[in-house]
Amino acid sequence: MASFVDRMVGAAKLDVNIYEEVEADTSATTQAMTVVVLTAISAGVGQFASEGAPGLIGGMIGQLIAWFVWAFAAFIIGTKILPEPGTSSNMGELLRTIGFASSPGILYVVAVAPMAVMPGMAGTALTVLLTLAIWIWQLVAWVVAVRQALDYTSTLRAVAVCAISFIAYVIAAGIALFIIGIILVALGLAAGAAAGTG
Repeated sequence: MASFVDRMVGAAKLDVNIYEEVEADTSATTQAMTVVVLTAISAGVGQFASEGAPGLIGGMIGQLIAWFVWAFAAFIIGTKILPEPGTSSNMGELLRTIGFASSPGILYVVAVAPMAVMPGMAGTALTVLLTLAIWIWQLVAWVVAVRQALDYTSTLRAVAVCAISFIAYVIAAGIALFIIGIILVALGLAAGAAAGTG
């Protein structure tokens, strides 16, 4: 059995054997959640300077909610709407495989480096290109994860499930971030009011 780091590397390399392993390992759900959190932290590092700790924490919570929603949407679409004859899956399998498919997102922290090293248009452009490349890499990994978890023989069908699930993912992430933002603003106002009366 591969170690946690080996699983992350294998998932990033699109190794179907790793996806099959985490799909079958019911104890790997916590590991998958850890990958999602690490990816959210990596993506949030670039925003930390402008949004601070609340933005980073909000981003992590939003990513966890969105991960669950994506897995749920993929489960419903993949097993109820677009199943193949051999399709057999459950929420745990999709949570684990999709969680590990987020592994390339660890590199988001590297993507912000050009803006720090080369301030200006060139640094920003390179950061955008690197971020886009990592995002596409993650999408490909998610397709592999969904294909393996749903026991599909058709990659195109897995692409369709991911495309439909992605819409639910984006909506869930947006709603989660909006609600978390309102809560953080309310807490900030309450803390400010308490400090003013103290």
